[in-house]
Amino acid sequence: MFLRLLFVLLSALNIAVGAWLLLGQPYAHNGSAADPGVRELRLLSEMPQPVVTAAAPSAASSVAESQTAPVPPPVPVAQVNAAASRSSAPVPQICLALGPFATPQDLRNARQTLDAQVMRMRSRQEQTTQSNGWWVYLPATSNHAQALELARQLGAHNIKDYFVVSGGDQPNTVSLGLFKDPTNARKRRDEVVAAGFPARMSERSENVPEYWLDLVASNSPRFEWRSRVRASGVNSHSTSCF
Repeated sequence: MFLRLLFVLLSALNIAVGAWLLLGQPYAHNGSAADPGVRELRLLSEMPQPVVTAAAPSAASSVAESQTAPVPPPVPVAQVNAAASRSSAPVPQICLALGPFATPQDLRNARQTLDAQVMRMRSRQEQTTQSNGWWVYLPATSNHAQALELARQLGAHNIKDYFVVSGGDQPNTVSLGLFKDPTNARKRRDEVVAAGFPARMSERSENVPEYWLDLVASNSPRFEWRSRVRASGVNSHSTSCF
């Protein structure tokens, strides 16, 4: 009985050792020693060798050629800045005021004529005082009756061409004439003064409109307005640019 039990124990022990030798050793089966998802470590000698293709020499030669090719010299910074400044330099301008034009139509004609030659234009109207002649007269009296009496005295001294002003801004004065030439006006005044009358002389003026054309043009010899504007009495002078 004891021998039979010993035989069974030995058999079980042999079976256990065989199973351990077969299943328990890491090199006994084809399983991976690394955890799932972890890349397996390999020796350099186990890595596959790269395949050298025929295009490699040509690529290397192209790199060598690009390294040995002549490189153009860099452009100096001063030349670059000078070229940039020339390209961005403003065009020289001239700013003129043309006038005065006698009528608005003369001004419009000048605008149409110079439109293609200038950069900018603007029209403007100004009021100016213009001489309307020289007036010779006797100062106003206290009333109209005294002015008429003074006029009769002029006739008695053989002084003609007069009349008594009865209205306006100079009532009860005796007008002795309106002259364009100041020389003729002085001659008339001196004649009446020599006859014993206090004749006076003054310039008459009035406000009249003037029409001007301001323009901005390129300052070049090609710009010449005088040969194009036909209105008489028109001149020019420098003015501020706009």
